[in-house]
Amino acid sequence: MIRSTGPARRVTAALGSLLLAGCQAAPAIPAPAPPSSTSGSQQPTATPDTAAATAPGLTPQQRLTTIATTLHPVPADNTTHLPITYLHLQTWTRATTVIRREDLQRWRHPDGSGREVSRRAADVRDVDHQPTPGERHLFLDAPPTTTRYRGDLHPYLPEPLPTDPSTLAELLAPPELATEPAYPRILTGAVIALAASQYLNQQQRTTTLHVLATVPGIDYLGTTTDLAGRTGLAFQVIADTSTTTLIINPATGELLAAQERITGPRLGLFSHVLILRRGHTSTDGVPPEPA
Repeated sequence: MIRSTGPARRVTAALGSLLLAGCQAAPAIPAPAPPSSTSGSQQPTATPDTAAATAPGLTPQQRLTTIATTLHPVPADNTTHLPITYLHLQTWTRATTVIRREDLQRWRHPDGSGREVSRRAADVRDVDHQPTPGERHLFLDAPPTTTRYRGDLHPYLPEPLPTDPSTLAELLAPPELATEPAYPRILTGAVIALAASQYLNQQQRTTTLHVLATVPGIDYLGTTTDLAGRTGLAFQVIADTSTTTLIINPATGELLAAQERITGPRLGLFSHVLILRRGHTSTDGVPPEPA
């Protein structure tokens, strides 16, 4: 398995180790949304655009390009003038011999300051674990822990992101690795890490989907639901003894969830990320109103 610097290393950092350090006592912050909530991304609806993306006979690349060229804005796209970026994630990540389960809310200011509020469920001592919707209830009873940042909470890539897919792809994965077996895994993982680190507006989602359409060997699995019960289209990349699955809202182009499983000697789950809500707010420590 290739170990590379730059974007490839940031992939592992973003999805494999959302670890918190230097925690302080948490202020009164709203608890994570109940597992039945589908706050954040909207459910795909039966529109001509989504029908086009699911039409028979299309290649995976054509489906991703169709989503990219027909996706709709979401209400949060109208909040980008507000100064604080908000993301709410739930993650399952391998930590040596256990799976770490965490609910994470993140508020990030443009100057790199901000905070993260995490709630951890007990680790799972089985790296072959498969996350289930029922586990999300465990986060509700977990005590919150706050980490504050003073200028070192940065996005995965600096803003503004390039609008040219080729330029963005070169930032996400070193082009000199394009012929390596691990390249599809590196590029796909970087796309996931980007969406799990910073808000992607309508144009940025379009560009990112065009990047995904260039991933060698990407496959289409059909319609599925994520752990929060949201419906999306599943795409899969198998490379470098790894299988990565992404669930994308075909109406909005948002990444709803992604999972990577290792099929090599260290068989089992590597990471699972559920992106529950994203947007902008003017108040630090308070999530934006649901769309």
